[in-house]
Amino acid sequence: MHSGNLVFAQLMEFVPWHTFRRLVAKYRGDFNVRSFSCLDQFLSMAFAQLTYRESLRDIEACLRAQPTKLYHMGLRGTVSRSALADANERRDWRIYAEFAQALIRTARRLYAQDSLSVDLAETVYALDATTIDLCLSLFPWAKFRTTKAAVKLHTLLDLRGAIPSFIHISDGKLHDVNVLDVLITEPGAFYVMDRAYLDFERLYRLHQCQGFFVTRAKSNFKFKRVYSRPVDRSTGLICDQEIQLVVFYSQKAYPERLRRIRYRDGEGRGLVFLTNHMTLAPMTICELYRSRWQVELFFKWIKQHLRIKRFFGTSENAVKTQIWIAVAVYVLVAIVRKRLNLELSLHEMLQILSVMPFEKTPMFQLLTCSAAAENFNDDPNQLILL
Repeated sequence: MHSGNLVFAQLMEFVPWHTFRRLVAKYRGDFNVRSFSCLDQFLSMAFAQLTYRESLRDIEACLRAQPTKLYHMGLRGTVSRSALADANERRDWRIYAEFAQALIRTARRLYAQDSLSVDLAETVYALDATTIDLCLSLFPWAKFRTTKAAVKLHTLLDLRGAIPSFIHISDGKLHDVNVLDVLITEPGAFYVMDRAYLDFERLYRLHQCQGFFVTRAKSNFKFKRVYSRPVDRSTGLICDQEIQLVVFYSQKAYPERLRRIRYRDGEGRGLVFLTNHMTLAPMTICELYRSRWQVELFFKWIKQHLRIKRFFGTSENAVKTQIWIAVAVYVLVAIVRKRLNLELSLHEMLQILSVMPFEKTPMFQLLTCSAAAENFNDDPNQLILL
């Protein structure tokens, strides 16, 4: 990292540009392009994500306010609303999807040794989906209801580091469980899901691929008990059973035994979990399902801190491009956090980067001084001035 560079340029030094150039060549993203390349598009959109820009006019005004610094940010083309809108409309979104996946692979290697809330050496994933509401008249391709449009983000979150390892973007009509058809199972990994993914045929396919799942049973679930294990009821456990499905189609879809664990939490709610792992401690299964809440927090976080609720274009290509660049920025900040060994949260890093993109302070100094200042303010002996 060179001293004297803009903070935005220092951040972009962590990007594997050779991978980006290879993907641009693969999908011919710069074919017949004269002045506003895919690199210019990515940098402009990444700037919009980091600085919370709300529209194309907003991006254009902010970047043109610093004309002498655009070259040092890496921008070579002229930034304009029309050029950026055309790029989002026409450049293949798969360039940015595969680029985000390359960053995800890097981030997962960096966070592979992070601890989990449960004592497991295996990889643990949380699978869920979130809906982003859209206007049907502006986004007619994203049909959801009669008078409403939406897109869904189906996300498989690696709980080590909260890194999304798989994202599938669909219209709002696609049911959550259908994403199991396109998901590639990792042998030995745990997949934690809610009741929306309770489809025995798909779960049995996951079981045959040597993956483990933890999910909740529905209220009308029919079974017969085959074997019961002793449990310590003082922990909230009620039963730990091996069961067999009894409904004809369910038994045909999943012919082997399942494990059923019934648990009552501290608030008195009864929860019934189903899993295909027969040897793990029952409380570990309960803790695994509790850790699924991290994917809900991930969705809440990206909706609050990334620009994925207001879109700069109305076409499917523009929407997917913006979402994938937002994911790439999120993962890039996570990579920087790990490589610089920072104690700041991603939220704090984004807040600092959002107001300092045109400064020339070394980024490590900027982020570590902010962390030291925060720790100083947390001193209980320090007076708080109102």
